[in-house]
Amino acid sequence: MYQLLKFEKEYPLAYITFNRPEVMNALSNALTEELGQVLSEVQKDEEIRVLIITGAGEKAFMAGADIKEVQERDFVLGRKQTRRRQEVLNMLAEMPIPVIAAINGFALGAGIEIAIACTLRIASTNAKMGSPEVNLGIIPGDGATQRLPRLIGFGRAMEMVLTARMVDAEEAYRIGLVNKVVPLENLMEEAKKMANVIASKSPLAIQYAKEAVNRSLEVGIYEGLAHESYLHALACATEDKKEGVAAFLEKRKPQFKGK
Repeated sequence: MYQLLKFEKEYPLAYITFNRPEVMNALSNALTEELGQVLSEVQKDEEIRVLIITGAGEKAFMAGADIKEVQERDFVLGRKQTRRRQEVLNMLAEMPIPVIAAINGFALGAGIEIAIACTLRIASTNAKMGSPEVNLGIIPGDGATQRLPRLIGFGRAMEMVLTARMVDAEEAYRIGLVNKVVPLENLMEEAKKMANVIASKSPLAIQYAKEAVNRSLEVGIYEGLAHESYLHALACATEDKKEGVAAFLEKRKPQFKGK
């Protein structure tokens, strides 16, 4: 069904692998559309609790946009294509389930923009991340100027965007760009381990918690607190809350059903 990516299900997990290793998994317009389609498929599958995204091969998660397509952009195409990519990456950021980026090498340009639209990021020790667009006489267009400052702070984001400097995995961890760094051979194992921990929790609680944290980046503290309170109250009305409290009191493992 998909030509430029692989989509696999291993309930309660699912995996998307960008599959253009011959061009270091560069993001093309066609791949953007396939990503949008597969994200819609994931949203409809209630058995998927966590999604893991990675790149084919050992060199790159995604080494940027397809340069041939960038070369063709004028004002109209530049606006059209970046708006579409922003729509797809917004889908990724707003998924009701957590998304883990398993960064297996270069994540540059569109690659870092996809990674920072994910909920969490695990990098291999050979990973390098950056926003090199100014080297081409352009600026990021798929979200880096907005999501990077929210993730790593204004000053660090400004430096990365203006200098086009790549950061290695250890620096990415130090500045909060990634959550964990592991050897390449352990990358998917660690991503699955984290995903399974999350998948063992109440899916409704995970959804509400993710929504609350996401909103904290967009609203004032009092609006955020009010939203958190309502989501907490919503969680209190679920069967999962009753099961979680009962399991705690009975000293057993909870059996969450997402209800």
